Amino acid sequence: MHSPDVTAVFDLPDEAATQRLGEKLATALQPGLVIFLDGDLGAGKTTLARALIRALGHNGPVKSPTYALVEVYVVSSLYLYHFDFYRFESPEEFLDAGFGEYFNDASVCLVEWPEKAAGCVPLPDLRVHLQHSGAARVAELLASSERGASCIKTLTSTIGAGISCATPGRP
Repeated sequence: MHSPDVTAVFDLPDEAATQRLGEKLATALQPGLVIFLDGDLGAGKTTLARALIRALGHNGPVKSPTYALVEVYVVSSLYLYHFDFYRFESPEEFLDAGFGEYFNDASVCLVEWPEKAAGCVPLPDLRVHLQHSGAARVAELLASSERGASCIKTLTSTIGAGISCATPGRP
């Protein structure tokens, strides 16, 4: 288990900054990661996911999985599954759809609206909480495993201009 202070907070003044965070997050991914994308409608979850998927080398369209529930991408020699459980009426729909098999050590799973599948979807390695802050956004990343902590450490060491980062409890 990780130390609970492995977090990072990013100020995202505009959509371009959200996209840059997604691009940087792509460089920190490793197979087996489960990443929850939390936040209200319009907070930037899909924008971040699109930028991440494109940064991995996907050249085609990156659709929101709102209606399909999952979009599959084979990029950078890994399987990436982008889920959106917003339309779930009960967590058991996760089990009924057979989504459990997607969560394995060879894939990366991005999950929007994970609370709609609570108790069925595996626990995250990393939670990315996006929220409105006036006209801007703030992203808070919280690790829930060693894999998630490694991801945050890699990410914070590569952040460049246009995104400001604070890591609470760390110098």
